[in-house]
Amino acid sequence: MSTDTTPGTDTTPGTGTTAATVPPPAPGAPAFDVAALRAATPGMRHAHHMNAAGSALPSAATLAAVTDHLRLESLLGGYEAAEALADRTEAVYDSAARLIGAAPQDIALMDSASTAWQRALGALRLKAGDRVLASPSTYVSSALHLLEMRDSHGIVLEVLPADASGQVDLGALETALREPAALVTVAHVPTSSGLVEPVAAVGALAARAGVPLLLDATQSLGQLPVDVREMRCGIVVATGRKFLRGPRGTGLLYVDRELRERARPAAPDVRGAQWSSAYGYEVVPGARRYETWESSHALRLGLGTALDEALGLGVARIHDHVTELAERLRAGLSGVPGIRRTDPSAAASGIVTFLREDEDPRQTVRDLRATGFRLTTVPASHGQWDLGRRGLERVARASLHVYNSEDDVDALVAALTARERRRRGAGTEGHGSATAAATAGATDASAPAVEPVPAPAAAVEPPSGPVALSRPAPSRPSGPVGDRADVIVVGAGIHGSSAAWQLAARGASVIHLDRFPAGHTEGSSHGRTRMIRRAYPAEVWDGLVDTAYRAWDELELAAGQRLVTTTGGLYARAVDAPATLRGPGCETVDHVRAAGLFPGLRLCEGFTAVHDPAAGVIDAQASLTALAALGRAHGVDRRDGCTVLGRHRDGEGVRVETDQGVLHADRLVVCAGPWTGELLPAFATPLSVVRIVNLHLGSARRHLLEPPLLGAFSVDVPDVGLLYGIPAFGGAGVKIGLDHGPPEDPSTTAGPVTEAERDRLLGLASRFLPAADGPVEEAITCRYTMAPNNRFAVGRLPGEERVFVAAACSGHGFKFGPALGAALADLAEGKERPDLDFLSPAAMGITDRPAPGATP
Repeated sequence: MSTDTTPGTDTTPGTGTTAATVPPPAPGAPAFDVAALRAATPGMRHAHHMNAAGSALPSAATLAAVTDHLRLESLLGGYEAAEALADRTEAVYDSAARLIGAAPQDIALMDSASTAWQRALGALRLKAGDRVLASPSTYVSSALHLLEMRDSHGIVLEVLPADASGQVDLGALETALREPAALVTVAHVPTSSGLVEPVAAVGALAARAGVPLLLDATQSLGQLPVDVREMRCGIVVATGRKFLRGPRGTGLLYVDRELRERARPAAPDVRGAQWSSAYGYEVVPGARRYETWESSHALRLGLGTALDEALGLGVARIHDHVTELAERLRAGLSGVPGIRRTDPSAAASGIVTFLREDEDPRQTVRDLRATGFRLTTVPASHGQWDLGRRGLERVARASLHVYNSEDDVDALVAALTARERRRRGAGTEGHGSATAAATAGATDASAPAVEPVPAPAAAVEPPSGPVALSRPAPSRPSGPVGDRADVIVVGAGIHGSSAAWQLAARGASVIHLDRFPAGHTEGSSHGRTRMIRRAYPAEVWDGLVDTAYRAWDELELAAGQRLVTTTGGLYARAVDAPATLRGPGCETVDHVRAAGLFPGLRLCEGFTAVHDPAAGVIDAQASLTALAALGRAHGVDRRDGCTVLGRHRDGEGVRVETDQGVLHADRLVVCAGPWTGELLPAFATPLSVVRIVNLHLGSARRHLLEPPLLGAFSVDVPDVGLLYGIPAFGGAGVKIGLDHGPPEDPSTTAGPVTEAERDRLLGLASRFLPAADGPVEEAITCRYTMAPNNRFAVGRLPGEERVFVAAACSGHGFKFGPALGAALADLAEGKERPDLDFLSPAAMGITDRPAPGATP
């Protein structure tokens, strides 16, 4: 029998559950092991997670506590499993009480802070005329409840002002408490900023007036010390999913003993009351009177694990760590042009908020997410008494925790700085010299040779997405447009389909041709999946990669479906081989760290790797289907099985001869993949077509080949070549292939995968993917159109003002499909795209000498 243990956990015999084993802090210990905490947090393998204030990443131990109990329920039954682990469930109350300086009988376990708030407020039986004093930091759900009680119960709701620091005005509170009040409520930390309210001072004023204090500790518990006695709290509500790092669907309610005597639950439940006679019942003496019978025992055990981890680390040390990181981030943001910090001066928590000039924060966060950062936004509708009062419609929010490091903070600042530089057109600044080493991988996972190319004269930010999304053109009726159109697009792979949609969405009439029937497997765009990554050999690619990620976001929005899944990526090579990949957010890791990131990939001691947390998987089939549908919706006249025989200049346009007749257009866009050299003879010499083989492999341990245990990857195998792969995804087994192959004539039908080709890949799979021990689920071939130095050619055909081309994507072009489609549409409209000059046909040596078949 094999065992599979997770670092930082302890599996208790006989229970199947996992308990935290985080050691208590040593006396005087200044800090904890952030690297170990990151390693024990599965989500940190995939991105820079900075959204603890939304839902923090749970540890592997917390995850195991939940899943182990669910497994136990499946074996014993829900009631029986709860009975078997009753002692562990009881221990959750003890841990919660210890964290806030209370007694276990003062604690009720809830499914959320909002439920805790509602149960507590309902028990207070507020009536008409009762005054409730609320801080401006009050959370939206709490405010909505108070507003409803104002309207339905007649309570008097008074929102206290904030002082110059942003905190609740203690003088105003003291004055307000001179009149009778039923409740004071304050959010320790709001959802909308890093502000920390002076809770102890508020509690002292409320206690002196004999008014209970309801503390919303949703955003503070787990990152700030909370002591109910020191703060004089009557009620505390909190969630498990934020800074406690517990599962979603968990929360806490504290009600002190004295207040419980007069705060009977408004809706008693069998969990908290006993039906003692036909017309009588008694509530239980402790805070469990506010609970309900139905709850998730698995989630509660996960919460208990998270509470124990917080106690083990020490909340004071957690607070020091996250506030130091937050201050580092605030300082870094201050140096980024165009970024405005929005935290008030009393900010002293792990939450940091900011804005980018002239940009919706949602776009800022979308762009950051595309580069591997997990942040969120907060709208004024979640904090009208704070953001609304300050005139802020929405802010971007980063929130840090124990698994974050200075490297995460610095990477975020660097990403914002780099994007601002490109946004403002910072020229060659940051390139270091007049030239930059630039090339790209021979596949979506490769790491080829580097060639020097001129740096762009200006880092021009290309359009962020389809123009149709910002200035829609009326959809044309789908169907034939005759023998004349504004634009003819040749090739229905990812680039041609993207260009056809973009052009039609901008109002052009488009005829879209492909020589094969729809769904064919002769070119380069078929198959289930492709890779997307930020790791590229040189900085000159970074702008285009940024654009690619944004373009996929726009395509997903237009298509109404998810097409890209972030899995993270590892790109390995021998330690003595030259480094070829780097990129924003990427880091170099050794084979041990690589094994922690992707347990499904086996690298020996002689390998190192680049980790790209933003890498992921593109659903290639769904993408082509979506593009075809979007094109049809905008009137694209798609003609499959129509072969182009030649093209000629035709006055102020082009004439295209096909096996189904002659067509005319103002402009021609060629995205013909392996057949580019046939249609545009100037490309025949520099381009070559090679055969590529892919296998999808099954496994008896499929989970080891799926995210998060495996993501996109490549291994540059000495004396073999570059093995690349995509994790098991969408029902298909793990995909592997080599980025090189023999020449193949595209005029002939691709033959089936040979036994020798299969055996070669299976041998590599057994070496690097030991879990890929199942049958070959699918064997497919495709064709790469290769160019010198694995480059692209994107732009106007030299000597042809009305012919545009995207060719020779050298095995790594699918990820750029929507972005290059938009670029081709721009060029066809007469717009300049200097950001793509390094990929121009001229850069590949294509000249303006007249070519056969292109005569006037």
